[in-house]
Amino acid sequence: MRKLARIVGTVMVVAGLGVLAWAFTVWKWEDPLTATLNYIEQRELAESFDRRLEEGRPAGTAPATVDVRKTLPRSAVKWRRGSKQGDAIARLRIPRLGLTEIIVNGTDTNTLKRGPGRYLGSAMPGEGELVYVAGHRTTYGAPFSRIDKLRKGDRVFVELPYGTLEYAITGHRIVAATETSVLKSKGREQLALQACHPRFFATQRYIAYAEPVRVSPPGGGAPSPLEAAD
Repeated sequence: MRKLARIVGTVMVVAGLGVLAWAFTVWKWEDPLTATLNYIEQRELAESFDRRLEEGRPAGTAPATVDVRKTLPRSAVKWRRGSKQGDAIARLRIPRLGLTEIIVNGTDTNTLKRGPGRYLGSAMPGEGELVYVAGHRTTYGAPFSRIDKLRKGDRVFVELPYGTLEYAITGHRIVAATETSVLKSKGREQLALQACHPRFFATQRYIAYAEPVRVSPPGGGAPSPLEAAD
């Protein structure tokens, strides 16, 4: 019985240490299991987006001859209406976070496992309204794990078939998870990046806001200034 007790005790200690190690790994970095699943999903999404990127780009007109600012709202509406839930709709790049992710259309549970998702009740970048994007902070690649590291002036780039929009971070808010007023547009182009707060809990939401700075035409070309950030 004593030998059995020692064996059971040893197993429990090892199991406890394993749980602690796993918890530390997730706290320090992210959940490795769901991160692997997300990596596979993001790779497939990137391939899908690149195909959509080529198919959705306007043909027959050189980027240098088009003022993308004039075509932006119409192109954005067309892209939104032509995108189904779960589609790869944009490539998000945030240099401060070392982040490059494909944005998925939708914020339901299954969609957010694949990557940051655009709330379907919000606009598509370039429409001149609120663009609301949510992402995980500890699981499924944890794209927004370090969202609180963003500082005023940090750049955020969103690539779409009709152009690449550059935004500048203007600030952040922390609100209750039940606060729905943050989903309402203020009638101007604004990007909101949302994650749960604090980490490992879902009682609040951390929202980083950004305003448009400039837009570059598809396929290259000189960027054009948009409404200046605060």
